[in-house]
Amino acid sequence: MVARSKVWAFYTLGCLFPLRRRISRAYKKKGGAEWILNRFKIPVAEYREKAKEFNPVNYDPDYWVKLAKDAGMKYIVITAKHHDGFALFDSKVTDWDIMDATPYGKDLLKPLAEACRKYGMKLGFYYSQDQDWTHPGGSVARRLTREGWGNPDSTKIDAYTKSHNGHWDPIQDTQTFDQYINKIAVPQVKEILSNYGDIAVLWWDTPENMTDENALKLQALLKLLPNIITNDRLKHPNFPGDTRTPEQQIPSQHEMDGKNWETCMTMNGTWGYSKADTNWKSTKILLRNLIDIASKGGNYLLNIGPKPDGTFPEVSIERLEEIGKWMKINSEAIYGTKASPVAMLPWGRCTAKLENGNTALYFSVFDFPKTGKVLVPKLYNRVLNARFLNGDKKLKVMITKEGLIIDLPASYQLNDIATVVKIMVKGDLINKN
Repeated sequence: MVARSKVWAFYTLGCLFPLRRRISRAYKKKGGAEWILNRFKIPVAEYREKAKEFNPVNYDPDYWVKLAKDAGMKYIVITAKHHDGFALFDSKVTDWDIMDATPYGKDLLKPLAEACRKYGMKLGFYYSQDQDWTHPGGSVARRLTREGWGNPDSTKIDAYTKSHNGHWDPIQDTQTFDQYINKIAVPQVKEILSNYGDIAVLWWDTPENMTDENALKLQALLKLLPNIITNDRLKHPNFPGDTRTPEQQIPSQHEMDGKNWETCMTMNGTWGYSKADTNWKSTKILLRNLIDIASKGGNYLLNIGPKPDGTFPEVSIERLEEIGKWMKINSEAIYGTKASPVAMLPWGRCTAKLENGNTALYFSVFDFPKTGKVLVPKLYNRVLNARFLNGDKKLKVMITKEGLIIDLPASYQLNDIATVVKIMVKGDLINKN
């Protein structure tokens, strides 16, 4: 675990790629297209027919990885199989995969793994081990019909799903959950851990019906890749994995103190591609999220939902390119840093790392006071050096009874997202406790 923790600290920023088929029915309610099968109670056979339209002919994994690398990302997680049970890889235990059910007919994971090796990018796989809405016996997180569309048979359907563990199609009940685990989940996890080289992360999700017995079967496969990092979603609470995974929110530093963790978050409001969702987060929000997360000791897994043809939405590309510009100058304040050893700052965030027994403090200044001075309360260590990270311009600092005051000259061209100040202080602040 120690070795994994050290590796994890250098990941910091990553990409989640949920490449999905596009479903033609209108779907704008809560949940996104990735949940349409469940929320709309689509018959399994009807849903499976949609795979015949999935043909990501413009998929370019080399471009994907290069774009992520240029944005400063250190790892990629792709959805190998989501809750609809469809595999983006060549699975020998089902025909419900990219090879057999689509006109594309090629494994999507293999060329991505090759591109990751080419660019030195860590690769992870998301795998829905519990929920599977198309393979018989797979678990379902029950959703009421009102979460999909208005249906005159809603009372009848809701009664059926209540008495059938969330299932709405009789085909889903033709096998037990144990049979699903043994016939689909276990062999597929073995496939993705055996056929794509050194995989860094295995990302479990939504353990609705998981038992300790079945979780142990899946956990046993990790011996195939002893250094792989896993999250906390295999089965609660007895299988915590290596990392915590808050979703769509950034916890406080206190909540995650001493734990490895990663916030997964969308660029807009949905995980899969949605033409209707134009509520994109600005570059400022995305970067400040990253800085905030790093200041609390976490990683930022930023979701990018590719289009059905394998390309990225233009806004996603723009955001990644803008993130890359900031990271090119300021990545020292992100990579390999620890959580802030100082109190929460009203004007920005702080990350830290040890350098030759002393502490480098990186202050990302969000809001500049009119006075041109910012206070770091209760910081009294002797300052060895103070400068802007961009341009190396030295700064004046002063220690007062309130703490350290940093003087930010008005003549310096500030970054409207975050301007980073590096302060080297005497001693070890990170391990002071």
